[in-house]
Amino acid sequence: MAGCAAPPQAETVADAASVSCGVFFDDFAYSGSGDPALADHGWTARGYPGGPGVPGATWSADAVRFTTEAGATLLRLLASTDGTPAGTTQAELTFGAEKFFEGTYAARVRFADAPTTGPDGDRVVQTFYTITPLAYDNDPAYSELDFEYLPNGGWGEAGPAMYLTSYETYQADPWEADNVSDAARGSFAGWRDLLVQVSGGVVRYHVDGELVAEHGGRFYPDSPMSVNFNQWFVDLDGHTGGRSSYTQDVDYVYYAGGEVLTPAQAADRVAAQRAAGTERTDTVGEGCGA
Repeated sequence: MAGCAAPPQAETVADAASVSCGVFFDDFAYSGSGDPALADHGWTARGYPGGPGVPGATWSADAVRFTTEAGATLLRLLASTDGTPAGTTQAELTFGAEKFFEGTYAARVRFADAPTTGPDGDRVVQTFYTITPLAYDNDPAYSELDFEYLPNGGWGEAGPAMYLTSYETYQADPWEADNVSDAARGSFAGWRDLLVQVSGGVVRYHVDGELVAEHGGRFYPDSPMSVNFNQWFVDLDGHTGGRSSYTQDVDYVYYAGGEVLTPAQAADRVAAQRAAGTERTDTVGEGCGA
């Protein structure tokens, strides 16, 4: 989209046994949502309206930022609200190509239980997810896998909870979802290692190396998906006045096509990419037999 050549990239570490279906890694070394390299490498900072979240809220590309902390480059998603739809901003970064299917997905995400500024209590959702566009209501080819953290509860949970959800399909209006979901209760504030394995008809969700949910049957993905991060509000019912701002950070995202990696193996792969100076690489679909 930007029409600019991508900056030089350090040599990529070859991931043994994953070459057939490729590897995707991004360390989020960008200057901002307007950095030409962001679009050149397939990412879009959302700036268009629609769901999920509060009707009438703004999805702002300016709320997608990049920063450096302790020498590490981070993706930063900012969401804020003054309790009104017009005063609500949500953030999303999407990798638009639907080309990720079976294999292992991993991301290191920092969740927050409290706002950086303003009163607490909003039903905010902080996520890492994969998705296929819904062609029409109850599209059987639809697929979606979610890590969704609600620090102030919601969707039937009074306290903080991480939802692990796998979709068969849904219809938008009236809302009706064909999915399966597990809620891991308790705080997940701070840095968390998220990993989902998709293989052999089973989806396995891990947080910090622990298996927290397992789904299969009709909820197993039917089609290739994109990888995405967003932060948004379920509703504005919990807002108590003034403006509240929430921050979600992402250290990296990694995908190994066609491979089932343990959390430790995925962490080793990421460490090897970084040791080689690799900021990003994408060989997914190059020679894959799928």
